[in-house]
Amino acid sequence: MSWLRDNTMSWFQLLAIRILRTGHIPKHVAFIMDGNRRYATKNGMEKIEGHTKGFDKFAETLQWCRDLGIQEVTFYAFSIENFKRKREEVNGLLNLAEQKFQRLLAEKDKIRKHGLCVRIIGNFSLLPQKIQELIAETMIFTKEHNNGFLNIAFAYTSRDEITNAIKDVIKGVQSGDILSEDIDENLISHSLYTNKSPNPDLLIRTSGEVRFSDFLMWQISNTCVYFTNILWPEFSLWEFLNAIFYYQRCYSDIQKVMKMQNMKPIMQNNRQSTYMDKLQHERQITLERICVANT
Repeated sequence: MSWLRDNTMSWFQLLAIRILRTGHIPKHVAFIMDGNRRYATKNGMEKIEGHTKGFDKFAETLQWCRDLGIQEVTFYAFSIENFKRKREEVNGLLNLAEQKFQRLLAEKDKIRKHGLCVRIIGNFSLLPQKIQELIAETMIFTKEHNNGFLNIAFAYTSRDEITNAIKDVIKGVQSGDILSEDIDENLISHSLYTNKSPNPDLLIRTSGEVRFSDFLMWQISNTCVYFTNILWPEFSLWEFLNAIFYYQRCYSDIQKVMKMQNMKPIMQNNRQSTYMDKLQHERQITLERICVANT
């Protein structure tokens, strides 16, 4: 299954999208793709087949987002907590991820044509070396693309993300790049894995679970949240459009809250700006080293 699919919607579905686009469309939508295993059990499949169906739905949903004009999408693909599952399932998930990243790199011309920037957020050190190499190559290859942004949270939890951001800030203080009084919310935000992305406008979670599972906890304080009982592989265009319509109904209230919270302007001093640039450069160097190790 290709990462970027051709449009196969009916005229009626396209009409519904056109109508919704007359209202406010979220710039950044995040998904907690939950329910693959329950879908497999429900349909008498092996768990890995459920996860494969989940990837197919991911590719389809990405196309819907592009058709709606959503600029950035973030998918929760693999939590650090998933490593606690049975070894057979974990290995199956990692093998599936390796296959899909290899497929993405085999579609370089299509990715380049659409200008899709792919970012993987998570703790790469927890992943097998081969997947690290595929992730690094993907991010380096697409880093200059700017027609759309796809973020995949892989080996990710918010607690790990915030912990590593704090460690980086501590290193900055210890090296003299920043002072303790430079530490503020803005500095920590720019030290997170998601530093290049705006916070999500809309978060969608499938399968009937009404919790966040340690996903983007720093970033979603002003995010509109939509829960649905639909299992992820069964998530439909109509359910997705219903989530967008829900966001549009909540839009004015969300804007009022954001305006109240953003009254104080964000100020950066030179030390903070220099440190942030240095941190991002170091992360880019790390990706390049992983790629070099593969050649």
